[in-house]
Amino acid sequence: MAKVAFLGLGIMGYPMAGHLLKKGGHEVTVYNRNAAKSAQWTKEYGGKSASTPKEAAAGADFVMMCVGNDDDVRSVVYGDNGALAGMRKGATLVDHTTASAILARELYAKCKEKGIDFIDAPVSGGQAGAVNGQLGIMCGGDEAVFAKAKPVLDIYAKSCVLIGAAGAGQLTKMVNQIAIAGLLQGLSEAMNFGKKAGLDMEKVVAVISKGAAGSWQMENRWKAMNDVKFDGFGFAVDWMRKDLGICLEEAKKNGARLPTTAMIDQFYAQVQARGGARWDTCSLMHLLAKD
Repeated sequence: MAKVAFLGLGIMGYPMAGHLLKKGGHEVTVYNRNAAKSAQWTKEYGGKSASTPKEAAAGADFVMMCVGNDDDVRSVVYGDNGALAGMRKGATLVDHTTASAILARELYAKCKEKGIDFIDAPVSGGQAGAVNGQLGIMCGGDEAVFAKAKPVLDIYAKSCVLIGAAGAGQLTKMVNQIAIAGLLQGLSEAMNFGKKAGLDMEKVVAVISKGAAGSWQMENRWKAMNDVKFDGFGFAVDWMRKDLGICLEEAKKNGARLPTTAMIDQFYAQVQARGGARWDTCSLMHLLAKD
C-alpha cells in the first residue's frame, strides 16, 4: 500500500482518485480548489482531504494531479502551499493534466532540483474511461521512475506506456487530439450526408462501424450526432479548444503543418459562439445540421 495524494477532482480526477483507494487499496488524500468537492469525495470513498496541495502531498509516495491547464498546474505545484513544498525526496509527482510539453520539461527539471521524480502522464478515454478505470495513459519521463509508478497508474489504466523522455507524454496526447479532431469532422460530415440522403442512420452505422470506417467516436457518439443533442456527457468543446491550442502552438515550434486542425479549431469557435462551450466535441455536427 502506498500513500497517495490526488490534486484535482474534476470529472476525470474524481473517479481516478476513487479507484486508487477502493480498487488499489492505497491511502489517499485529496485536494480540490472547491473544498465541497473534496468533502463529497471523502463521504463517498473514505480517505482524507486537505486544505492545500502542500498538506495533501506531505509524506506521500505519489502525488497525482489532474487540473485544467498549464497555469492551473503551476498554481498547485509551486509556492509556499504548493505540492513541491510538501513532497519528500524520492517521492513521485505524476501530472495527468493535458498541458504543454514545455511545462512537462519545466516540472521535470524543478523536481530534479529537489530530489523528486516526475512523470507527465496525460490520459485519454473520457469520463467513461475514468469511471470504468479504462484510460489510455501516455507517459514521459525516466524508465526507472515509470517502472516504480506503473503499478499505481495501472489501477485506472487500460493501457499505460512510457513513450520517451519528459514531455513525450504530452506530445503524444497532442497527436491523440489532432487525430480525434479530424475524425470527428469527417464523422459529422458523413452523418449529415447520410441524413440528407434520407438513409436510416442506425442501419448505416450498424454496417459501416464494423468495417474500415469504424471508430470509438462512431460507436459512442453517432446517436448524439443523429439527434443533434450534445448536452450532459463527454468531453467539452472548451477543453478541446484548449487542447488544440496547445497542438497548434507546438506545431509552430516543430514545423509541423496542421491545416485541418486549425480549420476544425475555428469550427469549434463557431460552436462556442452558438452557446456550445460545454457541449460534447461531437457537436461539430451542429454546424452542418443547424445551418
